[in-house]
Amino acid sequence: MIEIIPYSDEYAAVFKVMNLAWLDHYNLTESHDLLILNNPRKTILESGGAIFLAKAGDEIVGSAAIINEGEGVFELAKMTVTAPFQGKGISKMLLEKCIETARLLHATKLILFSNSQLTTAIALYRKYGFTHVSVTDAPFLTADIKMELSL
Repeated sequence: MIEIIPYSDEYAAVFKVMNLAWLDHYNLTESHDLLILNNPRKTILESGGAIFLAKAGDEIVGSAAIINEGEGVFELAKMTVTAPFQGKGISKMLLEKCIETARLLHATKLILFSNSQLTTAIALYRKYGFTHVSVTDAPFLTADIKMELSL
């Protein structure tokens, strides 16, 4: 059984390792990623965002975050599921929790930056109503896709 739990600092190391695994796999790791992953409390939580973790038994197997960008806009970020648990609907659970939380925080829009290599993730975002927009204000050099969802 998969449980979606809120982030706590005890999971900082696994949050970083899980996200670096997929970023490194696709050769996408950038300094902005490291800034977030080295201090998720400061870069995500203290600015009014949220981080959720997928837990299978005692093991953390996925994560997703929303970062408060101000003026009702949140960025979906750091969504991953470890390889052995992919294809089991965990990304959907994490994405739904992020969308629900963004709405509770009175967000008007959820944005995300991605890379065209991540075809499975992009298909999931489309399924949930995200649409492609021009890539502007990207904090990542490798971001060749920007999507948004009006809430």
